[in-house]
Amino acid sequence: MTNPEAGTGTVRALVKVTVNLTPRAVDALDLSCARTRDTKTDTINRALVVYNVVQDLMEHGGGSLTVLRLDGSTERIHLL
Repeated sequence: MTNPEAGTGTVRALVKVTVNLTPRAVDALDLSCARTRDTKTDTINRALVVYNVVQDLMEHGGGSLTVLRLDGSTERIHLL
């Protein structure tokens, strides 16, 4: 099975990875999956993409993210 990577224009095969999670991380994963009804695989993939964005911001001196809520309100999160 192949998986098109967003924005790259390339198609790469899925890679199976085994990880050891702390109890806190397992709880967070289970909660995230329950909230979104996504699979653990989808949730971990999305989390890694977000983590990469945060790392990029931190490497460049920080920045901010704006969260748009379903009710139309926004919240700004500053990363220093």
